[in-house]
Amino acid sequence: MTCSVGVRYNIYMTQTQALEILKTGANVFLTGEPGSGKTFVVNKYVEYLRSHGIAPAITASTGIAATHIGGMTIHSWSGIGIKSHLSRGDIKNIATNDYVEKRISAANVLIIDEISMLPPETLQMIEAICREVKNNLHPFGGLQIVLVGDFFQLPPVVKKSFDTNSQEIMFDEAPMRFAYDSPVWQTAEFVTCYLSEQYRQDDIELSTVLAKIRRNGFDQISLDLIRQRRIEPLQSPASAPKLYSHNLDVDRVNDEMLAKISSKVSHFTMLTSGRRTLVETMKKGCLSPENLLLKVGAAVMFTKNNPKNHYVNGTLGTVCGFDDESDLPIVKIRDGRRITVTPADWTVEENGAVKGRLTQLPLRLAWAITVHKSQGISLDEAVVDLSKVFEFGQGYVAISRVRRLTGLHILGWNDRAFQVDPEVLAQDQKFQTESTSAEKMYDRLSEQEMIDLSHKFILAGGGEIETVDFVRKNKTTKPSTYDDTLKLWQAGEDVVQIATSRNLSRNTILTHLEKLVSDGRVKKIELDRIIPDNLQNDLAKIQSVFKNLDTNKLSPVFTHFHGKYSYEDLRLAKLLA
Repeated sequence: MTCSVGVRYNIYMTQTQALEILKTGANVFLTGEPGSGKTFVVNKYVEYLRSHGIAPAITASTGIAATHIGGMTIHSWSGIGIKSHLSRGDIKNIATNDYVEKRISAANVLIIDEISMLPPETLQMIEAICREVKNNLHPFGGLQIVLVGDFFQLPPVVKKSFDTNSQEIMFDEAPMRFAYDSPVWQTAEFVTCYLSEQYRQDDIELSTVLAKIRRNGFDQISLDLIRQRRIEPLQSPASAPKLYSHNLDVDRVNDEMLAKISSKVSHFTMLTSGRRTLVETMKKGCLSPENLLLKVGAAVMFTKNNPKNHYVNGTLGTVCGFDDESDLPIVKIRDGRRITVTPADWTVEENGAVKGRLTQLPLRLAWAITVHKSQGISLDEAVVDLSKVFEFGQGYVAISRVRRLTGLHILGWNDRAFQVDPEVLAQDQKFQTESTSAEKMYDRLSEQEMIDLSHKFILAGGGEIETVDFVRKNKTTKPSTYDDTLKLWQAGEDVVQIATSRNLSRNTILTHLEKLVSDGRVKKIELDRIIPDNLQNDLAKIQSVFKNLDTNKLSPVFTHFHGKYSYEDLRLAKLLA
């Protein structure tokens, strides 16, 4: 960093200064107002690491945040899933999982975005698993940890009670709410980098309103500006996304928008198994609806993580068609990829046995979304309803999604809408002070000392000092995708093994095999080796249903058997006919 001697320090830090500190390998908490460029700095740092041959682990506390940074949820990455507490045995089991062990062992840098929504006990669990896998007593097993977020935004969802065995729980259960309350926040010695530059809002009036909310200083002048943006529901711009605090309002708007599309509707009904009371409870917690109605042109959001198909809970897209064979929806997501969406399972297990199961497409309509799901999105305009806000930060997040005050259309608000958490306000003052101290500390180092620190960190992680073309270095000339599948098939791998090796879905591999059989490159008799045991005696029965229904499509047969056989099983049975 090249700050001059005698520099005048601000309470905030520039993007360039934060990036230079990250390069030294220090653990960093990167924070700042919405639109200050936190994601930009993370992306620049990722680009820097990759250019030196280091691939960072990029994660986020929520699925939708993970899509913004091109990563996966920290819960999936660390292997903790939905657990809120871990026993010592749990940590051993997770750390010996092949996929988790491989991911963490290979990592040198772990980035966690939207840290404000990560509970403190979850951060502790992640830290313990990293130490276990790395076999290293340093915090997080010696990984560089980069936490990104703004605690003025949405807080974690706190469960009101836990049913745990206190003798096996290894973490303190004292009341804690935010990640910074976790003991590991102190032991990891995070350097706070508080960004000041504003890149989302170019509107002085809107920036001023947001600054006042952030200081808990929302006043009459701010209220007058908000009142100027108030509209009646019938005045809402049709193309503007609608943000609500409750799912009930979101569902109402989505149903109304779907009804306006004149094309044919496709109906997907949730299949269930298990005790009725358990199933009803599971339905209430499932993001996918019991009855999902879709049309071409419908705005949708994925409701489940699927790393193999590269979507997560929160990925947004539009239905662009339906598969000719299965009638399953094809969704075009924002990066241009088209995904044929297959049913997913939500299960509850007890002692290794499945007690309840829901099967439905992992989708829901998304013309309107909750404020929680909007976090991290930048919008030219939005219709916002803050009349039922119930949590500190919801109003702040919703208003800060738009770039200019003229893009804000507000339906109403309540007393909580423009308030922030007093605890967070006090903590934020500490973060500002820490950022100023960090700026002064690193400014004392010469440019060469900063370079030496960054070089040392790169070499320690197995990278290269000279900038390399990371893409070219890791890219080889590939045969066709069918050739790759054929090579693994000829090596004796089954569908699951090929899918894992190629990081593709099993459904995709079956499609490849259909093509290879059609081209005569794989003999149909060879497929006998991949027929699962539960399908061996049922092939003729399934094939007869295809014949009796006079269809080549999978969906009618799937419905006929009430979900007893997966789409993969049905595809395989049809292929063997």
